[in-house]
Amino acid sequence: MPVFNDNDGVAVRIALEPMLGVLRAAAEETRLRILRLLSLSELTVSDLTEILGQSQPRVSRHLKLLSEAGLVVRGREGSYSFYRLSDERALRAPVKELLSHLDSADLVLKRDAARLDAVRKGRAETAARYFSAHAEKWNELRTLHVEEAAVESAIRQTLGGGRFPVAVDLGTGTGRILELIAPQVGTGIGVDTSPDMLRIARSALDAKGYGHCRVQQGDIFNLTLPDGTADLVVIHQVLHYLHDAGAAIAEAARILKPGGCLLIVDFAPHGFEFLRAGHAHVRLGIDPAEMNGWLDDAGLDLVRTDQLGAQGLSEDLPEKLIVSLWLARDRRASSEGEAAA
Repeated sequence: MPVFNDNDGVAVRIALEPMLGVLRAAAEETRLRILRLLSLSELTVSDLTEILGQSQPRVSRHLKLLSEAGLVVRGREGSYSFYRLSDERALRAPVKELLSHLDSADLVLKRDAARLDAVRKGRAETAARYFSAHAEKWNELRTLHVEEAAVESAIRQTLGGGRFPVAVDLGTGTGRILELIAPQVGTGIGVDTSPDMLRIARSALDAKGYGHCRVQQGDIFNLTLPDGTADLVVIHQVLHYLHDAGAAIAEAARILKPGGCLLIVDFAPHGFEFLRAGHAHVRLGIDPAEMNGWLDDAGLDLVRTDQLGAQGLSEDLPEKLIVSLWLARDRRASSEGEAAA
């Protein structure tokens, strides 16, 4: 039985029939080129049509065949559909192995890569225009709390140097948290409701070459991810926008593996009332007692809490947004351990 390694270096064994299916689907020039492009970036039919220099019906027909073989999957984002390689290890691993033997100096592949770069450049320009249009509002909020570099440093310290085979960032926004944790994850998945934010995140991940991370449109209260998907879930600066933060935490807990970790980063309670109207904040920070109750109801044990920005307050600045971090762990691991003992 053939053996391949997945993104996290774990051996994946492939039975004969699935392997034949992979080879049949990939054994055509255009489809092989499509697979190579999707291994580098999520792309729409229009993107692939532009890169491959082929008609939309022909590209769609090849994508249909690859989808039927289970090698690629499609995710809807508003009026767009983005294609990516399948997450199923038994299919993804042999495809990645096959692609690794292609010669990047091949003229056809070099042309594909150059056109892909042009598509990515277009995405980056769109993202820059969006940032420019919203910069004033975001800069106003940044002045009220500790610098983001300090928050990111605290996130790294809280997570430690461990490895997370699958990590999910809920409310991924610009994808910054995925960028931050990418070196520690085998597969990273960012979920957001906003197509604009997803375009920004996808562009940022492309620019960093983080092909093992992807983003998709989704509802934080009703995720399409199966139970027990993730070793780590992050909810960064999202809960203060939600009326039912407890339900979002419960849904995050649902997709955690036994013993998996949930990291929440949000504001401590504050009195900046203008953030409701000016920035759509539903909650003026997260009360620690409420957080403890939500975590407990979701079957999670609080492991660690930290606060950033509490120092340095003065009469001139009597109040400042304090950033809180909560790290919780799925308690099923400890229960199973006790049972085994």
